[in-house]
Amino acid sequence: MLRSSKLRTFSLIAYLCIILKGQIIGLPFFIWLPISLFNFWNLDQLFSLLAVLAFVIILLSRKDEATSNRRMLDLVCFLLLASPIIGRLVAVPIEMFNYLEFIIPTTLFFLLYSASVFINLHGPKQI
Repeated sequence: MLRSSKLRTFSLIAYLCIILKGQIIGLPFFIWLPISLFNFWNLDQLFSLLAVLAFVIILLSRKDEATSNRRMLDLVCFLLLASPIIGRLVAVPIEMFNYLEFIIPTTLFFLLYSASVFINLHGPKQI
């Protein structure tokens, strides 16, 4: 459980370090999420709300035991956190994301979080 918790923590740090480049400056995800919550009548508002909801769920349930409900909740949180990234990838031409400040943290997030979910699913079993 400790190993998957560390992987999840590192993946969430990588998630918050994703940079979305604008016309003038790049904006980190930890700034973009709260700002887009107040961008009314936009699809980004829904995606950022889902991601913030996933963060709240993760923070509230981080001390829970690894039950099947918790495993399902981890998978749902992963999908909720991925929704703003996928939404941006669909809304903007893919060529706009060809920079390392986006590629490296996004890859780390997907790899580390899915590894933590996989470790929780196939962790040590009681005999």
